[in-house]
Amino acid sequence: MPKINIGLSEEQRHGVIELLNRDLADLYLLLIKTKKYHWDVIGPQFRTLHELWEEHYNALTISIDETAERVRQLGGYPLGTAAGFIEYGSLKEHPNDLPSASEMVARLVQDHEQVIRNLREDIDKCGEQFHDEGTADFLTAKMEEHEEMAWMLRSFLEGESLDPSGRRVGDETMPAVNA
Repeated sequence: MPKINIGLSEEQRHGVIELLNRDLADLYLLLIKTKKYHWDVIGPQFRTLHELWEEHYNALTISIDETAERVRQLGGYPLGTAAGFIEYGSLKEHPNDLPSASEMVARLVQDHEQVIRNLREDIDKCGEQFHDEGTADFLTAKMEEHEEMAWMLRSFLEGESLDPSGRRVGDETMPAVNA
């Protein structure tokens, strides 16, 4: 097999590949949770969440593929087993648990935020420790995708009723929105 000569040492490439595989594990676990909640959600928010989570798991599927391909570009092999994802991932499963729709959303927010924090650390390591600005840039784009998904989910949880004057119900100290 020809030696890979892309300006990174073997040690640097292997360090980045390890980071990417940990990120891949979290992405896959997040995909599984999102898909499971997509199937299980019930209640008045069913249609909204069912459709939102379909968008999210489709985006996660693309992100997983791109991350695995980035591992291959660097000469590594991506994780590809459930056991590997659980071992390398930082996200936790909740087996045999069927939370409310709001709790599903809250858990996905927490997971996306964990992925964002991990990606921030990995971006720094890629640049400072491994001198791989290409992967740092790649991971920055992934982080931005998760920031958007987390924002959408947080917005769902933060939704509040407004009275006719535009004030939040129960908060008379806030000025009217349309004042």
